Amino acid sequence: MNRKIGFIGCGKMAGAIIKGIIAAGFLPKENIKGAEINCETAQLAQNSLGIEVCRDNRALAAESDVVFIAVKPNYTAGVLEEIKDVLAGKLVVSIAAGVSVKKIEGITGEVRVIRVMPNTPALVLEGMSAAAKGTYASDCDMEFVISLLSSIGKAVEVDEKQMDIVTAISGSGPAFFYKVIEDIARAGEKLGLDYEKALLLAAQTAFGSAKMALGRGELSLENLIGNVATKGGCTFEGIEVMKAQNSDRLFFDVIEATAQKACKLAYTGE
Repeated sequence: MNRKIGFIGCGKMAGAIIKGIIAAGFLPKENIKGAEINCETAQLAQNSLGIEVCRDNRALAAESDVVFIAVKPNYTAGVLEEIKDVLAGKLVVSIAAGVSVKKIEGITGEVRVIRVMPNTPALVLEGMSAAAKGTYASDCDMEFVISLLSSIGKAVEVDEKQMDIVTAISGSGPAFFYKVIEDIARAGEKLGLDYEKALLLAAQTAFGSAKMALGRGELSLENLIGNVATKGGCTFEGIEVMKAQNSDRLFFDVIEATAQKACKLAYTGE
């Protein structure tokens, strides 16, 4: 698995993946390189990531076995046009939100493509990623990508038509959970707690609850809720407020709006 990986684009998401891969020991840092067109951006990325970052997308793609497309969705087409003639025999992994495999293959032709939606907790090796296989990608390609992504958290394979929903839940999800944690901490502050203590209480409770949800075995989330929210107790009272405020509808609307926006982010209409 001693492959060379090139990242075209070294922004926040690519940086999280790169740092995660290196921290996890999945590949030596010498096997990972990046490309940024802007000289200052390239230097900043090189300094922060500890890898070589060049300014030539074509050269990077030509010397890589796996090419990550990590630019903004509206730049994806231009980058693919630039490098398409050096992609023969390579695996292209796109993390551009809203850009379908069909659109990528429309430019690259019969190139192996896997579309991925990662998230920023990869930086602390707790990422959640989903991957969808293109027309020409093999099962071995998917196994490699899932293995790479699993080194920085958890990863699942999905059908590409589900990718906008994945984007809304796990791609954008960290910001939603940060917002919930912040709102709970601020509520504690308003009621008299020191903010930093309230934030610690909220964040650690979210972390522990997530671990219990993942390790619940045969229990449902309703079981876990019931284990805390005894009828007539204080937790039950809080749950009743959430129900009265239609929290389920709120989060459905959040996920639906985000998924619809992801669908619109494609660099060309269909």
